[in-house]
Amino acid sequence: MTDAVPDQFLQQIFERSGLKPLLLKGRQLLPIVQGGMGIGVSAQGLAGTVAAAGGVGTLSSVDLRRHHPDLMARTEGHSAGAAAKQLINEVNLIALEREITGARARSQGRGLVALNVMRAVSEYAAQIAKALECGIEAIVVGAGLPLDLPDLAREHPQVALIPILSDARGVQLIVKKWERKQRLPDAIVIEHPRLAGGHLGAAKVADLNDPRFDFERVIPACLEFFEKAGIAGKIPLIAAGGVRSFADIQRLQGLGAAAVQLGTAFAVTIEGDAHPEFKRVLAEASETDMIEFTSVAGLPARAVATPWLRNYLRAEPKLQAMAHVKSRCTKAFDCLAQCGLRDGLKEAGQFCIDNQLAAALRGETARGLFFRGVGALPFGAEIRSVRDLMARMLGGPDPQTI
Repeated sequence: MTDAVPDQFLQQIFERSGLKPLLLKGRQLLPIVQGGMGIGVSAQGLAGTVAAAGGVGTLSSVDLRRHHPDLMARTEGHSAGAAAKQLINEVNLIALEREITGARARSQGRGLVALNVMRAVSEYAAQIAKALECGIEAIVVGAGLPLDLPDLAREHPQVALIPILSDARGVQLIVKKWERKQRLPDAIVIEHPRLAGGHLGAAKVADLNDPRFDFERVIPACLEFFEKAGIAGKIPLIAAGGVRSFADIQRLQGLGAAAVQLGTAFAVTIEGDAHPEFKRVLAEASETDMIEFTSVAGLPARAVATPWLRNYLRAEPKLQAMAHVKSRCTKAFDCLAQCGLRDGLKEAGQFCIDNQLAAALRGETARGLFFRGVGALPFGAEIRSVRDLMARMLGGPDPQTI
């Protein structure tokens, strides 16, 4: 076992906390994982800083060219046709290589740098192949069952493979399917649909409150399954959604989780890669500002009820009634394998998620879609550093007061 040592201040806090470390691929890590957030919300600045602190920092693979003006310039004006699609996908792989290289350099060999890839994106396999080629240390996959991930990473046994699931049934399915491929997940993220932000692991909005997703039910059920399957202690569980305090980590480790994952709390840090206005909107949002809806992939989603989102939802019935294939899609690349707008799916969302998330990244409150998890943030509306956040979550003193 090797130690990915965080800075001395955080290490001392952790040693006094009574918390257990996250053990992953021979590394001893702080039990805090930064969730992957697209488009460009978790890029090399955030992921590299979290890893340098001794945790797991996670890039999101989707449309990373938006952090690279030269790559955006190369694709300007290319909005239709096979050649444009190929060009945009190519430059996004260039951006992915730059971001992985940058995050690993920032990590200084500490912690672990991961990449989140949505199973629902059409370039899923290509993005994983590029990340493995570039030396990524972990692959995290959500938004669908990654049954083929062991095959895609077969030549890279040193890379941690981490699926995101929401209930015990999904965990059992993945483990059984992967065992046939002679590989177990190196960890599993258990994401609670009622608490997380972005796209949620439930079939429809009405299912978000189903008790089968509760950590108190899922975590013990998974551990019992591991015990019966003879793999107890081999797959750490990472609880994601609504984690806001040291007490939350204590409670979840008490249930049997090895670590926790936070998204929104990291998105609003100083090192977060989005525009300051993006951070302000997320940090200042209250519970009454949150709204759940069906996104373009046909999945439930949770975001801040900005004027754009409220206006869209008012118009949604009319837009869905007019839905037809490729009716209003102007994208040259298939950002999602299934899209309500592009594919004319009346039950799904009828807006361009790439455009709206990119607008949010730029801080455009009038046009952006601002995904956010539930619950007040650890520092309220304050924008603080990754180091401050991790110290707070580990139960230590505020670095600004000592």
